[in-house]
Amino acid sequence: MSRALVTRQPGAPDARPEDAPAGASWDAVLGALPDAAWLVEADGLTVAAANPAALSLLGRDTDGVIGQRAEALVATPEDQAFWDEVRHGQPGTLHSDTVLVNGSGRLVQVSRRVQPVAAAGGAAPAHYLVVVHDRSEAQRQLDERDLLLSELQATLESTADGILVTDLAGRIRAFNRRFAQIWGLPESLLTERQDEAVYDWMRRSVDDPEAYQRRIGVIQEATLLQATERIVLHSGQVLERVTRPQHCNGRPCGRVWSFRDHTELVSAGQRIEALSTTDALTGLFNRRQMTATITESLRQARRGGGALALLLLDLDRFKQINDSLGHEVGDRVLTEAADRLKGCLRQGDVVARVGGDQFAVLVHEADSRAAEATARRALDVVAQPMAVDGLQFTQTCSVGVALYPGDANDADQLMRHAESAMLRAKQGGRACFRFHQPQHDADLRQRMRIDHAMRQALASHRFRLHYQPQVQLATGRVIGAEALIRWRDPELGEVPPGQFIPVAEETGFIIAIGDWVLGQAVRQAAEWRRTGLEMPVSVNVSALQFQQADFVERVGAVLREHELPGELLELELTESLLVHDANEALARMSQVAALGVRMAIDDFGTGYSSLAYLKRFPIDRLKIDRSFVKALPVDESDATIVRAIIQMAQALGLTVIAEGVETEPQRMFLTDAGCDEFQGFLFAPALDADNFAERVRSGRDRLRPRLSLVR
Repeated sequence: MSRALVTRQPGAPDARPEDAPAGASWDAVLGALPDAAWLVEADGLTVAAANPAALSLLGRDTDGVIGQRAEALVATPEDQAFWDEVRHGQPGTLHSDTVLVNGSGRLVQVSRRVQPVAAAGGAAPAHYLVVVHDRSEAQRQLDERDLLLSELQATLESTADGILVTDLAGRIRAFNRRFAQIWGLPESLLTERQDEAVYDWMRRSVDDPEAYQRRIGVIQEATLLQATERIVLHSGQVLERVTRPQHCNGRPCGRVWSFRDHTELVSAGQRIEALSTTDALTGLFNRRQMTATITESLRQARRGGGALALLLLDLDRFKQINDSLGHEVGDRVLTEAADRLKGCLRQGDVVARVGGDQFAVLVHEADSRAAEATARRALDVVAQPMAVDGLQFTQTCSVGVALYPGDANDADQLMRHAESAMLRAKQGGRACFRFHQPQHDADLRQRMRIDHAMRQALASHRFRLHYQPQVQLATGRVIGAEALIRWRDPELGEVPPGQFIPVAEETGFIIAIGDWVLGQAVRQAAEWRRTGLEMPVSVNVSALQFQQADFVERVGAVLREHELPGELLELELTESLLVHDANEALARMSQVAALGVRMAIDDFGTGYSSLAYLKRFPIDRLKIDRSFVKALPVDESDATIVRAIIQMAQALGLTVIAEGVETEPQRMFLTDAGCDEFQGFLFAPALDADNFAERVRSGRDRLRPRLSLVR
C-alpha cells in the first residue's frame, strides 16, 4: 500500500468541498506519524483521513475506513462513551490501553490516544486526532516475562536448597521460603526487607561468627569468586554454602547464594564410617579396622624396632549356645566376652571382633612372655561363670598367638598365623593357647595342595583300584578282596592313601571319592563274575559317606546297575561311626542288610570296642587292625588282645579277619588262636584287577602245602 495520505478528495462523486481537511499540513502530519493515525471530523464524527499504518493495523481498505463513524473502528464501551460526550458538546481527551478487532476478526492489543485538534482563534475543534500504537509485541514480551518469572519463582520454591540473591552492594534482591526455613529466619525480616537484620541473624547463628564474617567479606570483595564451603550452626545443623557471581549483559551484577542442609548426610556419613570400622554388636573394631591398626602398628614397630603380639581368640562350642539358647542369648554372650576382654588389657592394647565368635587382641611392645601373660588373662576372664536369664554356665575360648618380627611381616600374614595357632589350640582340647609354629603352616599348605590335586585327579580319572586277596586260614583259599584306592599324580608322584584320605575326610571330598570307589569295585566284581570268578569285594566306607541321607539308595542303585548280588559286596565301617548316632546307624545298617550286603567292622580294637553295638547291629565280620598283628607273636600284650578279640567274635558268631599279616609266625599264631581269615604281604600285596585274578587262580595251590602244616 502507498505511504501517501488517504483522504476523501474534493470532486469525488459524493464529496463536498467542505469535506476536505482544513489545510494541506494534515497530509504531512499524518504521514509522518509512525503509528496508525486517522482524523475524525468533529461535526459528523466520521473519519476524514487516515495514514497507511492505520489501514494496515485495522486490516481494512480505504472505503472501509474513510467515512466510517469514529466509534466503529475501535468499538469498545469506553470509546463509545467518549464519542457520545463529544456529540453532546463535551470535548475531551482519551488515552488508555485497549483492544480492537481488525478486519480479519483478530484482537489487537493497542494503546489508543484521542485528542481534539485546536482551531485558530479559540474556536471549537473541527477535528479529533486518533493515534493508535500496536502493543501486541510488547504485550507478548510482557506475558512471556511474567511466565518466566512465575516459572523461576516456582523453581526456587520447589528446590530443597535455600536461595538468596543479592546485588553487588549486598542488598537482598530475591529469596525463597526454603532459605528462611534453613536459617530459622522470622519471615518479617525478609518481607520487610530488613537486610542488615537478616545478615546479623545469619552471623549470630553460626558456630564461629568472626570467621564467618571474615569469609563473607572476602567473597563480597572478589566479585568473580566461586566458592563451596561447609558451615556449622549453633543448632548442630551442617550447611553446604555455594556462591556464584550473577552476570547481566556479560558483566557481574550480583551474587547467588545456595544453602543446602547436609546435617542428615553428615550424620549418615558418620554412621557409615562407624559401621565400616566398628562391630555393630560389641562396639569394638571390626576386622577391617583391626587390619588397618595392625598395619600401622607394624609400620611404627619397624621404624622403632619394637615388637608386637597378635592373639586370636575363638569361643569354644559357641554354636551350641546359638542352637540351644537362641541367637539373642548368643549376642549377649558375645557382648559379655567383649567387655571382659577390654577389661583385662593394658592401656594401648587393642581388641576387635573379627568374626562371628572370634576376637583379636593386638598387644604392643610384647615378646613371647608378655603375649603368654595376655593369653592367660584372656583365658581366665572368658572362663569366669556367665549368667543369662537365670542360667549359669562356663564359656571357654581357644587362643592362637603370632609374634612380630618372628612370625610375620604384614597384617594378613600375622592374622593367618595367629589363626592357624588357634586351630591347633582347638585340636589340642580347647580352653588353651598355642604359639604359631612354621611347620604347621607348611603342613596346611601341603594339605591345600593335596586337596586341589585330588579333586583334579577324580575329574581326570587318575585314581585307580587295587585289590588285596583275603585268604581263609584253614584252607588257604582266597575268599574275598579288599578294594584299596591308589593315586599317582603328575606332580606329587605316588600319593599314599594315608596322606590324602584324611584331607578328603576333612574337606568332605571323601563322599565323592567313596562313591567312585564303590562304583568301581562293584563294576569289577560284576566283571569277574561274568568271567567265572565269583569273588566278594570289600569297600571301606567313611563315616561322612555313611551318614548321607541317600547312602542306602546309592548302594542299591550301584548293585542294580551292574547286576551284582548283594552278598558279593561287603562294606567296612569304623567303630566310631556306629556310636555317633546308634539309633540312626542301626536303621541304616538294617536297610543295607536288606539288600543282602554284608558288613564288617574295620580296625577293630582301635576305637570304642563296645559289646553293645556288636550285639545290636547286623555285623558279619570283625577286622583286627594291623597295629595288633605287627608284633605277633612276640609281644605278649598284643597276643592277649588278639586272642580276646577272636574269642569275643566266636562267642557272638562273627567271622574274624586279621590284616597286615607279613610273616609265617604271624599266620601260625592267628591260626592257633582260631582266627578265620587274613590278608597281607604274606600272600600278596594289593594288585590290579588282572593280576589279582591271575594270582588267585595260580597261587592257590602254592600256598596250600604250607597251610596244611597248620594244626
